[in-house]
Amino acid sequence: MNKYEINIYEQIAKNIKKYRNEAGITQAVLAEGVGVSHEFIRRIESKKGLKSFSVDTIWKISIVLNIEPGKLFEIDIDEFKDIKNNTK
Repeated sequence: MNKYEINIYEQIAKNIKKYRNEAGITQAVLAEGVGVSHEFIRRIESKKGLKSFSVDTIWKISIVLNIEPGKLFEIDIDEFKDIKNNTK
């Protein structure tokens, strides 16, 4: 990964956890609403877990979290700057 790249799967995973916590729902509730296992959501949110999921899954997660799907793609600019600066 070069200094201008960011792992979008990790960023989406962070945003899923962020918006899930803001919504005040558990991983189990999110999983049930999306139609996946609790383990699947746990692995997505885990730093060492699964980082491969479909656009359909992202869409369903956004519906359950009551947010626009694009919010899951948001990048923390300050964090991105830190990544870029640390790879110089």
